[in-house]
Amino acid sequence: MFIKHKSKPILSGLITNFGFNHLLETMPIIYFHAADRPFYWKNKTLLKTFLTTIFKKEKHLGKRVDYIFCSDEHLLSMNQQFLQHDTYTDILTFNLTEEPASGIVAEIYISTDRVKKNAVQHGTTYQEELLRVMIHGILHLCGYRDKTASEKTLMREKEAFYINALESISQ
Repeated sequence: MFIKHKSKPILSGLITNFGFNHLLETMPIIYFHAADRPFYWKNKTLLKTFLTTIFKKEKHLGKRVDYIFCSDEHLLSMNQQFLQHDTYTDILTFNLTEEPASGIVAEIYISTDRVKKNAVQHGTTYQEELLRVMIHGILHLCGYRDKTASEKTLMREKEAFYINALESISQ
């Protein structure tokens, strides 16, 4: 992975560079869970803080996001059960927010099997593809869609912006 520093200086830089000095006071709680696949990331604290900044940058209030990492089969079953889609996917995002004014509450399910396959197909690393998918879920929660060509283009631009932002503060 591209993170080379300890979390404290990077977090300070992240907060300062994005202009979120009050971030730690209002930080949504982001949790990582393993359904049937483990989740590894070198600096989870930095990742959680960075994902939180996306809500702030996109002018949305995040309250709690649970990322659940699973297999292709697990996510296929959920896709069939909840969306009646009989296809593999890399991510399912469920917005569970009851009162928007109090902040976004969501569950984001990610197939690490599919992320690995997509990384190979797109000629990128597993870590970068996983980061892209994690950002993708938050962007959906912030109102971005990817059904039309123009929506997909904007979504990819936003994903690239945030990936580059994390890479720039992590070097």
